[in-house]
Amino acid sequence: MLDAAMIQECADPSLTPAIVEQFVQRAGSSDPLAVTVKAGGRLILVPKAKTPDEAMDFIRQYVGQAVVRVGITQVPAGVGIKDVSELKSDLVRACENLRLGTGMFAKVVRIVARWYGNPTDKQVFPQIFEDAVYAWKTGEFEGVSVFRAEDPGVSVKMIVPPVVEQDLDTETDTAPASSTLKESENSGRVGAAEMRIDLSRIGAK
Repeated sequence: MLDAAMIQECADPSLTPAIVEQFVQRAGSSDPLAVTVKAGGRLILVPKAKTPDEAMDFIRQYVGQAVVRVGITQVPAGVGIKDVSELKSDLVRACENLRLGTGMFAKVVRIVARWYGNPTDKQVFPQIFEDAVYAWKTGEFEGVSVFRAEDPGVSVKMIVPPVVEQDLDTETDTAPASSTLKESENSGRVGAAEMRIDLSRIGAK
């Protein structure tokens, strides 16, 4: 779904390729034209868009009336705009969607990390990532609307495993963990397959 060149060109530079891949796998879609609409917690069935223009028509139809998620990162459409005329077709272009989505997800991670006190204990990082994914899916974290909240702008380095153990005791709707970390059931230790979110590099080219 994502190749290294696309991640390097389009994704937020504060997230490593492995983090980006897992984020999209856990919270995104394989279809750049995917439009998901929810109202009152219920999923509204929307015909599968065949063209970018068709996808944008669906988005404009529901933005302001329901929660609309778009593209490979399932980024929320309509955040920060006052009128549907401000919506841009970039939302359904894979590269631009990845750039926007990963940038917003990096902010969500910073919000969650701040709530945890910006810890340096690596054993806390997997839960921060889990909570950030959950906040991305729900739009909220501890009563805060993460997409509209101010960016805390913290500078913190996070090291998290590329997957979370299947038996991790959380209430998040996590995807099945791969076998990558099966050998470290109790440790949460850092290994060769770890990922790094270097939040000190926000805005780096």
